[in-house]
Amino acid sequence: MQNKIETSAEYAEAAALPPRCHEVHADPDSPARMTDVPVPMQQPVQNKSPAQWAYERLILYIRNFEEQLDASQEVAMGFVGGDAGVLRIEGIGFFDPDIVTFYGADGTGARTQLVQHVSQLNVMLRAMPVATEDRPAQRIGFRLAADLEAD
Repeated sequence: MQNKIETSAEYAEAAALPPRCHEVHADPDSPARMTDVPVPMQQPVQNKSPAQWAYERLILYIRNFEEQLDASQEVAMGFVGGDAGVLRIEGIGFFDPDIVTFYGADGTGARTQLVQHVSQLNVMLRAMPVATEDRPAQRIGFRLAADLEAD
């Protein structure tokens, strides 16, 4: 991996620009459209590692995805590149400066954890049936967003 060398002007410009989220969908009223970005995440990125910044944006995508699910579905993550399968997301974390980790269970119920470098981050969110019908669907995205807003 090759690091990009930034001039001091490029660094200052990147630090001053607020992050943007822009999406276009075939259906302009698509529920998949990201509309509720917390104000702190609309400010210029300062003092955040790549891991923290990736973690915070993943939370928004997961919460937005969960808003589109019905009561019989939960969010899961498909692994990109390989034959590892799907992980039902039960937790997410980061380890500065550049590691994001996902906790959960695979389709058989086996405990699963993915530790990923931010430069390799590829996540496919999937709707999966609730694991056991004797409990309501878990909504990890809303819990993660509440934790993010509490910080």
